[in-house]
Amino acid sequence: MKYLLLAVAIVSEVVATTAMKQSAGFTKPLWSVVTVIGYGVAFFFLSQTLKVIPTGIAYAIWSGVGIVLISLAAWALQGQKLDAPALIGMALIVIGVVVMNVFSKASAH
Repeated sequence: MKYLLLAVAIVSEVVATTAMKQSAGFTKPLWSVVTVIGYGVAFFFLSQTLKVIPTGIAYAIWSGVGIVLISLAAWALQGQKLDAPALIGMALIVIGVVVMNVFSKASAH
């Protein structure tokens, strides 16, 4: 359940960040509202997650998965180019998150 809460937080943050681009500097009201609500939902669920997952671990997962999902959303929806160094960098981030969760005693709570 704790990782489901974190997943909701991450997806909400990805939606909010994607909507922020579409808001054109908060000049488009609908996308601006989606951005604000998305971040509100994201931070609420992150705060719930922090009750049961250590802060550093939760934030590492949030950041790592968020970077990958936002990059994929920007690629799919906004035409952002992802070259080999970008893909390698994202893979290293994901590997780092996996290493923290599988091998670190810091992830035990």
